Amino acid sequence: MFSNDLLALNTNPFNSFLMGGFECADQQNAFGNRIDLYKVSGHEQYLEEDYDNLNELGIKTIREGIRWSVVETKPYHYDWSEVDRIIKLSQSKNIQVLWDICHFGFPDDLTPLHPMFARRFSRLCSEFVIKYRSLVPDGLLIVTPINEVSFISWLGGDVRGTSPYCTGQGWEVKYALMKAYIEGIEMMKAEDPTIRILITEPLVSIVSNDPNNSEAVLFAQEKHFEQFQVHDILSGKMCPELRGKPEYLDIIGVNYYYNNQWINETHEFLPWAEEPPHPLFRSLHSLIENVFIRYGRPMIIAETSHPGEDRAKWIRSITEECDSIIKSGLPLLGCCYYPIIDRPDWDDLDDWHHSGIWDVFSTNTLERIPDPESIQAVIKFKKRMKAYHILTFANLSDD
Repeated sequence: MFSNDLLALNTNPFNSFLMGGFECADQQNAFGNRIDLYKVSGHEQYLEEDYDNLNELGIKTIREGIRWSVVETKPYHYDWSEVDRIIKLSQSKNIQVLWDICHFGFPDDLTPLHPMFARRFSRLCSEFVIKYRSLVPDGLLIVTPINEVSFISWLGGDVRGTSPYCTGQGWEVKYALMKAYIEGIEMMKAEDPTIRILITEPLVSIVSNDPNNSEAVLFAQEKHFEQFQVHDILSGKMCPELRGKPEYLDIIGVNYYYNNQWINETHEFLPWAEEPPHPLFRSLHSLIENVFIRYGRPMIIAETSHPGEDRAKWIRSITEECDSIIKSGLPLLGCCYYPIIDRPDWDDLDDWHHSGIWDVFSTNTLERIPDPESIQAVIKFKKRMKAYHILTFANLSDD
């Protein structure tokens, strides 16, 4: 059992434990087509209604992104009009925004392997802080410079799923992204030293299906621990020439979905809902505990959801995991349901995932329709978290 004193690692910086995330990916997909899920999901059209829906559920903290390809259509020239709108509306609705500078996606003339990528990105970071502080001079600003570096490095560097459409260059893409990530932090902190950094990386478990084969087990472990390269580079433990620092490893966000555990040899996903559990499946609690043991930092579940008919069942499963984590004394400060509004597939915009707690009723009107079972599961989740005195954290203002 962990001591509850661990919760004093940081004053809780979030306005609510339960959070909602809006899709803001603007990358080029596997076919080279630019997608913009902020628009496609209807969030641009229904921004105020989406925020009102969250307020009704008592969700006061959200994840949004600026969409780099939209903001910087010409090098070093920035259009902040939609970001300006999000800032003003969220402030008027008393909603805290956790900002992604780069969720997925870069301007047309850039890839992570471009020699000017880090310079362009760090300048973007600086300009964002200047813009934000011109509208909100005071208060906490929490930023994720680049979301899921591990995933986008694999997708663009190893399997040609997005820019730069490479194979066998995942490490090179990751290194370039982390160079930009750290330079972006430096530029933001030069403008505002109080900025908090939220790292959002996939939390996975990779295992071997042949426990008697030591070579196979070691190889699976090697692949498993690659998920921590981003954190180790950011803290300066790895690739110190990139100027990482321990204080940059600030708040750790783990992105955890139903398919985040698999067998290394076959890439078969481990089932999450079996009773009894699959012998190789690990609880989310155990995975988060290992992250805390490794880094000793406060954490949130930065993304989680399930597509289709099991989405409410997944919420109930995550509720049990959060309950267990909090009772153990681990510093879990929040959980973000992502996406809160349904989304289509990047590579097939006609294939909607039905993974939000609100569905999109029609691709013509993009009207929001709540999924009753998911809404009820979220309400019960919120009540369960209150039962463990999450509201005693300083600055937590959930209703």
